[in-house]
Amino acid sequence: MSWEYLGYIASALLVASLMMSDVTKLRWLNLVGCIAFTLYGVAITAWPVAITNGLLAFVNIYHLIKLSREPKSSITIKD
Repeated sequence: MSWEYLGYIASALLVASLMMSDVTKLRWLNLVGCIAFTLYGVAITAWPVAITNGLLAFVNIYHLIKLSREPKSSITIKD
């Protein structure tokens, strides 16, 4: 497998994540994209790419934990 394909997949994941309206789905998809970009950066020894996306992966993990700890709001619509 060419490492270039991993870069394209990572790019597609990041673009797709930004199309999500649900913040939790956005964070999960973005996390997967960041991990893929981190692996890609390490594979091609592009350290700025690997370090930046590795840090962004931790940012996504932080926000996912924060979102999971928030109480779920139950919105009821009355007629």
